[in-house]
Amino acid sequence: MSASIRIPTILRTYTGGAAEVTVAGSTLRESISDLDMQCPGIAARVLDDAGALRRFVNVYINDDDVRFLDNLDTPILDGAQISIIPAVAGGA
Repeated sequence: MSASIRIPTILRTYTGGAAEVTVAGSTLRESISDLDMQCPGIAARVLDDAGALRRFVNVYINDDDVRFLDNLDTPILDGAQISIIPAVAGGA
């Protein structure tokens, strides 16, 4: 299975500036692992020390938030669009 992961600007230093990377994997966990093999160090910015999604990182598969699916065990279908979106905080 192959999918593409949209990379936020802040993480593009790991991808050589690429905004999107094609990855393989049947689950989100496997896809992030493949992304890290292609772009070493990026998984540490997305996953915490326990291997879970960092609290302030949101991940969507197509338009669905993985926190409401099976998190890192969410299946990835061929051609899926994965988006990594850092949470934005602030306000007045």
